[in-house]
Amino acid sequence: MDKGDPIPAVTVTTAEGQPLALGEVAGPLVVYFYPKDDTSGCTREAQDFTALAEAFRSAGVRVIGISKDSPAKHQKFAAKYELTVELASDEDGTACEAFGVWGEKKLYGKTYMGIERATFLFDRVGRLATSWRKVKVPGHAEAVLEAARAL
Repeated sequence: MDKGDPIPAVTVTTAEGQPLALGEVAGPLVVYFYPKDDTSGCTREAQDFTALAEAFRSAGVRVIGISKDSPAKHQKFAAKYELTVELASDEDGTACEAFGVWGEKKLYGKTYMGIERATFLFDRVGRLATSWRKVKVPGHAEAVLEAARAL
């Protein structure tokens, strides 16, 4: 995805099991992709976005975290860590492909396919304003909030 690109017209599933068409979400919007519920980095990232949820709401920005985990797993993950950030499922990988975050990864010398930790900030008219690829979690949610406030 390049700056100025529209939000991809893909549908994900909310933690409550409802379809959510990303292209129909009014901006500004933050979409962040993460590999898997209940792992250390993903938990920390969701906690960081949860801690800033009110600040994002005050700025008029909706935040949606997406992984390939099921809606039921998202519900358990949110309950376990008292997360308030909105989580959505992309079980078939359509959103991951559209955003270009599905690809080859390496861990401990092994190569596998997975979700690249990435965040996309869309402006009020649904155009990509900023993106972060290969995200490092510490301080990331704060950087996204700062960029969102600058829209």
